[in-house]
Amino acid sequence: MKKIALACLALVTILVAVVLLRAAGFRSRQMAVEPIAPIALDRDLLAERLARAIRFKTVSLQSPQDERERAEEFRRFHAFIEKSFPQTARRLRKETVGGYSLLYTWPGKEPRLKPALLMAHQDVVPVDAATESSWSEPPFEGRIADGFIWGRGAMDDKAGVMGILEAVEYLLANGFEPRRTLYLAFGHDEEIGGGAGAAKIAALLRSRGSDLEFVLDEGLNIFDGVIAGIDRPAALVGIAEKGYLSLQLSATGAGGHSSTPPADTAIALLSRALQRLDAHPFPARLSAPAREMFEFLGPEMAWPKKLALANLWLFEPLLKKQLSRSPLTNALIRTTAAPTMLRAGVKENVLPAEAGAVVNLRLAPGDTVAGAAARVRGVIRDPRIAVKPLPVQIEPSEVSDIDSPSFALLHRTIRQTVPQALVAPALLVAATDSRHYQPLTKNIFRFLPITLRPGDVQRYHGVNERIAIDDYARCVAFYVQVIRNSQS
Repeated sequence: MKKIALACLALVTILVAVVLLRAAGFRSRQMAVEPIAPIALDRDLLAERLARAIRFKTVSLQSPQDERERAEEFRRFHAFIEKSFPQTARRLRKETVGGYSLLYTWPGKEPRLKPALLMAHQDVVPVDAATESSWSEPPFEGRIADGFIWGRGAMDDKAGVMGILEAVEYLLANGFEPRRTLYLAFGHDEEIGGGAGAAKIAALLRSRGSDLEFVLDEGLNIFDGVIAGIDRPAALVGIAEKGYLSLQLSATGAGGHSSTPPADTAIALLSRALQRLDAHPFPARLSAPAREMFEFLGPEMAWPKKLALANLWLFEPLLKKQLSRSPLTNALIRTTAAPTMLRAGVKENVLPAEAGAVVNLRLAPGDTVAGAAARVRGVIRDPRIAVKPLPVQIEPSEVSDIDSPSFALLHRTIRQTVPQALVAPALLVAATDSRHYQPLTKNIFRFLPITLRPGDVQRYHGVNERIAIDDYARCVAFYVQVIRNSQS
């Protein structure tokens, strides 16, 4: 027994030593950069132009729209861009693609350098009429108040469109000439998949033999007071995004009078199916983007968390349990399935013969559309429930290389323009239309330097969308520096 006890003590000692040594060697991944001179920007003018851009109702709906009215709104927005950025209009070649999407080309002096592409989208999601009275400022009036620019598109994504154009106009006005060709791509239907916008721009560039150095799109932001254990803002750069799948669930049952209900009504069958999905979530796992995020943030944390993140081989189960407790972090570690639409019944005393639901899945890296649909059927385990995938099906994106010069470029730019922030790669749990450019480059990144504090994430597609004037000026400065840095 004494020998066994000594052996156990030796093993524990070795284990503790390994854990402590790994924690001691868990070095910072933050890039040291030289400070840059402030970029002189007229913040009031920037804010006013963005506010005016918000007033154009470039809305994308899933349902059919009045095409004439939609076309007129985009034409008016394009005319506003032309007037607001005269040097860009004169010096860059503009093409209209897919009806309303815009592609600008800024030729570089050195054709040997691969082009870079900055992208954003012109369209916005609609505002639910039932929520309009809850807005502090009307959603399409583009008002400036309390240090913010308010309205639909302020964050998603007219700040991106206007910020890129402001940066290009600034550089042109200051005599900047790029060595590397730059493309500016502004889709018009990102909120409904990008099939007529980004997809067609990507196809056009591909037909011309374009091979891009990198693509930079909207996506993740600067999180302040949101990530537990981090006492500084964290600038998260999306190096991958989740896939997308919606499943239509249908249950049939005997209709008739509600006074004599059968044991299994259509609504009861559907409800049980949804409950089983809720009770059996997809398994949690740390994908490469999530793991790399902790590799960058872990060294900046206080000792207990730093020790755990330096030793994921030992503490990963505990970490996944902790992350599962919050909806935001839970989405980082698993494929999620959320019921978003329900349909059943026509009258309060009539049993519906059919009940339906739509469940929206966001697929984590490593999962597939086919595999996720099969798992849902297996969890429901009821042949009376039909499970049909809806047309929009997107596999998880490829993962961009954090050891690439392009990621280093973004890391350096963020550290130069947001020096107080920590930088880390991460997984974008939503979807963008940057995926359409995957055939053109291995380097797709998703980041817009807006600061999000607790509660701000809900402003995306929600009530009181807004951007701080200081944040928007920083977006413009960030794009200016990205373009400058991209020329090497």
